[in-house]
Amino acid sequence: MPIPDTLDLSRIPRHVGVVMDGNGRWATRRGLPRTEGHGAGESALVDTTYGALSLGVRALTVYAFSTENWRRPVDEVRYLMNFNRGLLERRQHELNEVGVRITFSGRRDWRVPRGVLRRMDEAAELTATNTALTLNIGFNYGGRAEIVDAVKRLIEDGVPAHKVDERAIASRLYHPEIADPDLIVRTSGEFRTSNFLLWEMAYSELVFSEVLWPDFRREHLFAAIAEYQGRERRFGAVEG
Repeated sequence: MPIPDTLDLSRIPRHVGVVMDGNGRWATRRGLPRTEGHGAGESALVDTTYGALSLGVRALTVYAFSTENWRRPVDEVRYLMNFNRGLLERRQHELNEVGVRITFSGRRDWRVPRGVLRRMDEAAELTATNTALTLNIGFNYGGRAEIVDAVKRLIEDGVPAHKVDERAIASRLYHPEIADPDLIVRTSGEFRTSNFLLWEMAYSELVFSEVLWPDFRREHLFAAIAEYQGRERRFGAVEG
């Protein structure tokens, strides 16, 4: 799909976050196992990534697996672990060729299989010098966990209480080099943020799409950005 003429290319958000929701419902409505919805979401992720690239978005953070997702049925969790490892195997070279840097946000704890961690490290190392777009994948990620981990680093670094401020915490988040998201998109018609980028989204514009994630494509990203461009961002200031 070509870029709509109505988009102002001088006002493209630097960083877009996406809560990829609705995979299970997509599958259930088709009489398929929930896992089929996760598989179908791969095309949505790739097309959305290419859409972001075409616009000059600098960073795209996607919520792939949350710290709460471990509560799902064991078979679904096992599928998601294998699917995400396979996704990296299938797509990392393709994304590397178009200049995408792949990074990950989340806890690297005992619950994540070693094979998945190896694939994550391989993808990050392969694409480390790319600059066209950062695709930051939230995996075993939770916004509260990220803040807790940042506070732990403050303590480990011996930062005295009187020097703890927003900058000190922000610099210890998972990826402080990535700008805060200008826009957060949530799919599937749900109206909540679900523990996603809690610190970083303090002044993000929120757009909620009715589209289930497996059906999401770059045109839906373009529509969300058009809605973003129709808003006035004041960051707490008085409207001029």
